[in-house]
Amino acid sequence: MVQVEVDLKENLGSRRIPKLRMANFPTADEIVRDVILNTPRSEEAVDILLVNPPTPDGGLWIRTQHRVGRRTRENMVWPQVSLAQMAALLHPTYKLKIIDANAERMGWVEFAKLIDKYQPKYYLTQVTAPTLENDMYGCFLAKSRGVVTIAFGTHVTPIPRESMRPYPSLDYVLVGEPDLTIRDLLDHLEGKLDERSEEIKHLFLEHDPSYSPAINEDGEVLLGEIKGLAWRDEEEIVINFPRAFIKDLNDLPIPKHELLPLENYRMPMIKGPFTFIVTSRGCPAGCTYCIKHVSYQYSTRLRSPELIMEELWQLKRLGINNIHMYADLFTVNREQVVELCQRMITENIKIRWMCNSRVDYVDEEMLQLMGQAGCWLISWGIESGNEQILKHAHKGADPTKAERALRWAKKAGIKNWGYFIIGLPGETEETILQTIEFSKKLPLDIALFHVAAPYPGTPFFFEVVENGWFRPGTRWEQVDMDKGTVLDYPNLPAERLLYWQKRAWREWAFRPGPMLTYLKMLLSDFSTFKSALSVGIQHLAWQSQRDFQSGE
Repeated sequence: MVQVEVDLKENLGSRRIPKLRMANFPTADEIVRDVILNTPRSEEAVDILLVNPPTPDGGLWIRTQHRVGRRTRENMVWPQVSLAQMAALLHPTYKLKIIDANAERMGWVEFAKLIDKYQPKYYLTQVTAPTLENDMYGCFLAKSRGVVTIAFGTHVTPIPRESMRPYPSLDYVLVGEPDLTIRDLLDHLEGKLDERSEEIKHLFLEHDPSYSPAINEDGEVLLGEIKGLAWRDEEEIVINFPRAFIKDLNDLPIPKHELLPLENYRMPMIKGPFTFIVTSRGCPAGCTYCIKHVSYQYSTRLRSPELIMEELWQLKRLGINNIHMYADLFTVNREQVVELCQRMITENIKIRWMCNSRVDYVDEEMLQLMGQAGCWLISWGIESGNEQILKHAHKGADPTKAERALRWAKKAGIKNWGYFIIGLPGETEETILQTIEFSKKLPLDIALFHVAAPYPGTPFFFEVVENGWFRPGTRWEQVDMDKGTVLDYPNLPAERLLYWQKRAWREWAFRPGPMLTYLKMLLSDFSTFKSALSVGIQHLAWQSQRDFQSGE
């Protein structure tokens, strides 16, 4: 409320106009806010909406849990298990709903109607570099309805101020590992600190012995003392003291997978839906370009094989028989992998699963056991066929180890999915050709070639800044491994990097072996046929567009 004073000091003859007062008259902003906040809440109203918002092209983008959003040539739809994990921490204290608009192929009009339908008090969204403006549009829609907006993810964690400053519709950022911070924030804002279960109390105290509620003697919330939070103090953006990582992942509840649209998650080469199980967080490797270190740095925390099996059985009861063992590095701990595989075999769970690995974190015996336990595919970060480029990127592996590991996997009956990066520092057209030739020698079932992406917070990002390799006029939406590139090396401008990315995939894929693999995929599953056809059409469209732009 404001108080307006009008003092007319004009003399009209011998009379003075008296001072006029209008006290406690609301501003237009306050009237509109009161109308929004006092709108009756329906039975479907929730406390918090956890969202993966619509995407610019109506559903052809993906967001993995801790990496990035990018256009996908593989027509994947990735599960939003990070949202399900946070939902498990908030339930049942808070009434909540997960909306995965990407999996539902949902546009903005329908999405806005759902915000109106569920009338959330809070809106939580993941934010990635290539989808920044798009994700902020979701915050704008929520904020315009009087909702408190919250963001987390690998983009906002390293640059919270620069994420919040241009987007006033974003109220809070969860910096770093978001799980405990979102629960702590809501408990303070909603006055529910006393409603915490013993398990939740244990989580906070066990993982931070110095933890105490951020309230003063009068019971007022002290936002500046909630760890891991970035917030607005009038015109200033404040970044609080960081929150310690959760020491024991076994203390986290099993994610509420049942709140996700499980039937909509798809991946090439599998029949039916699939989802993630997070087996660990963090990776000790030092790859300079890897965005995973932005959230979890170089620590490694494991979940017990027993708890992973419990989650596997829950998913099997939900009708999910295809699992991606999601981890920054699945094979980071040999003992965990071996025990998990032995349990799968002993309990005869009969699931098909896939994982990722580094070529220097496997051995032949372990791969044989993984194959016996149902592992049918491993995705490998091979990156380059040039040893010097791998050394500069601190990859910690070499082409010889890559070839050996992939042959071990093939011998164990496991398919190989190789990822390569075009344009790491030191790259030349000669080293790119070396990588292409190396990829053809490997026993790969699928190969993908991406342009290097300097994501904020990675050592690669700072190297690009220091050397002036960012292309003029760069926007975050261009930091994307498939759509384009922000890199402009003196010897390899952006156009050439994109040309070589296209050529590398074309040279690898248009050979008898890979084409036979794709043909088998088509004949084995009609849904895969449609997926592959869509992928082919997309690739040809992008190829034609790029050829036209480059004048080829």
